[in-house]
Amino acid sequence: MPPHQALMNTQDIVAKLWSMCHVLRDDGITYQAYVTELTYLLFLKMMKETGQESQLPEGYRWDDLHGREGVEQLNFYRELLVHLGTQPTGRVQAIFNNANSSLKKPKNLLKLVTDIDALDWYSARTEGLGDLYEGLLEKNASEKKSGAGQYFTPRPLIECMVNCIKPQPGEIIQDPAAGTGGFLTHADRYIKANTDDLFDLDEQQQHFQKHDAYHAVELVDDTQRLLLMNVMLHGMDGNYVSGDTMGSAGQELPAADLILSNPPFGTKKGGGITRDDFTYLSSNKQLCFLQHIYRGLKPGGRAAVVLPDNVLFEEGVGTRIRVDLMDKCNLHTILRLPTGIFYAQGVKTNVLFFTRGQSDTGNTKKTWVYDLRTNVPVFGKRTPLTLGHFAEFEKCYGKKADGSSKRAEKTGGKKVCPAINQGDTIHEGENSRFRVFTRDFVRERGDNLDISWLKDDSGGGSGDELAEPAEIAAMIRERLSGALAEMDALTELLEPTK
Repeated sequence: MPPHQALMNTQDIVAKLWSMCHVLRDDGITYQAYVTELTYLLFLKMMKETGQESQLPEGYRWDDLHGREGVEQLNFYRELLVHLGTQPTGRVQAIFNNANSSLKKPKNLLKLVTDIDALDWYSARTEGLGDLYEGLLEKNASEKKSGAGQYFTPRPLIECMVNCIKPQPGEIIQDPAAGTGGFLTHADRYIKANTDDLFDLDEQQQHFQKHDAYHAVELVDDTQRLLLMNVMLHGMDGNYVSGDTMGSAGQELPAADLILSNPPFGTKKGGGITRDDFTYLSSNKQLCFLQHIYRGLKPGGRAAVVLPDNVLFEEGVGTRIRVDLMDKCNLHTILRLPTGIFYAQGVKTNVLFFTRGQSDTGNTKKTWVYDLRTNVPVFGKRTPLTLGHFAEFEKCYGKKADGSSKRAEKTGGKKVCPAINQGDTIHEGENSRFRVFTRDFVRERGDNLDISWLKDDSGGGSGDELAEPAEIAAMIRERLSGALAEMDALTELLEPTK
């Protein structure tokens, strides 16, 4: 079957699954609750389709649910969720732990079960059930009303980061803010594509990749379910912890060869940080995650992490953390991302690429910055982000995962990336999107890494697509949260030790 045909099959199936949510409006079901509900039902159906129903207790399988109707079916479904969630151990128990249904009307459950059973499961299996499920997660995240965007990183960005950082077989790969697991599944896909689906590896290496390579933490219970379902459908066993990276769950993660992550935006609320291994304490979650990441790398370990602008310029403890990062690691590349690429988020973000040094001092000598923000279209539903938008950056980054490829302050040319570069003009030096800055230059700026140099000729976008009010409000909130984080950090410093 041609690749484009398989892709259309996946898109068609995802569209059919998503169209079912409209049936549930009169049941008061939210988008996020709908995806969680679908996860339960799809799990049961996929276990049957993949011949794995032996993992489920007899009497609590797809046909047992499908063979009932009306109130009896709804009551049995609720009983099934409780029963599967009280299994002694295993992935089934983890997915159904504390599960409950939002469905109130028997006719809606019957509609879901009937429609799921009628899907083209042959095409779904041919294309890959993991890709099908990821398509559903992406569809949910693209709906601003769902609020799921905070857990979902755009797949073209993930693919770009993975292409640059080049995961290798045998590496311990970690995501301390896993969301639905996109970074891990793409890393796994990259490794499998470069090892003939792991067949190039010996038996011991294959076992490591299938069972021990991946480590993750996710805080939100319902998102953890989606993560577990996603990695299971991709055939990825591993250590997927439900917990708080800012607590013992993060502290217990093993040192990593590679960390890929997009930590949650905002400030730390609730019980605060309970880690005792951080040198610098802050209420800014991204700064704390950044500390976890660079401290959690093995010597020579690599990281690519999405962080908002305030991490690059926040003063006080923010400055000290950036200095510590540049001492312990070679912060070799920063990618300034376009606005509007995060669903339901208007914050301005960057990707930091760095490698842990063999020593803890003086590792960053220079940092290359690629500006994919200035004079770039505002991305949204009318202008979707694609992997092609990162083509020039990937070329500039080079083939070496640690950023040590030969580089030049030279970009442009329509052939490289027509969507970004208008015309065939080659830009060099100060006119290039890709420039290098020495450690001394950054130090003279007060260790502020929020570096921009291109003149913005776009008036904030392409001229035909303005940021939505919700995105503008999110930008304002992001700036205010940065200021509040600084106030919180100052308050913490001034409070007497109890």
